[in-house]
Amino acid sequence: MADVERLRGELYAAFKNRALMYWHIFDELRRALGEPQATGLLARAIEARGREIGRAFARYGPADLAGLRDAFVGGVPDGGRMFDPHVERCDSARLDITLRRCPLKDAWHEAGVPECDVATLCRIAGRVDNGTFEAAGFEFSADTWQPGRDGCCHLHVRPGHAP
Repeated sequence: MADVERLRGELYAAFKNRALMYWHIFDELRRALGEPQATGLLARAIEARGREIGRAFARYGPADLAGLRDAFVGGVPDGGRMFDPHVERCDSARLDITLRRCPLKDAWHEAGVPECDVATLCRIAGRVDNGTFEAAGFEFSADTWQPGRDGCCHLHVRPGHAP
């Protein structure tokens, strides 16, 4: 059991490191290029990684929302505890998932990143989901965390168009 707890700690530490890397990269880019350029560059890079991830879900596109739900939610680290996904709705027309936790957001708050920057970083980091779901063949949008709101992201997946 000690090994499981050690691995869990290492997993969460890796996500915290990822969050702080995003923060420092964004802050450096913002100082060098301005916030709009920094936001765009980092968001595009993160979305590109999402497109790579999305290939694993392509077998469900463009319309197997139940299959996508099972694969996506079933792949959340730490038995789902890391992001605590709650499926709000899943039918043939829509898949809506609320992520009730986020280790990235938690790390930014713990590091004292200003709330407005946390909201910006959530929007930027959330682009991984755009890349993931769109590359899998679905239409996607998200409502990312905003100051004063509990939980984290609300993911909205819709059937895509057949190729």
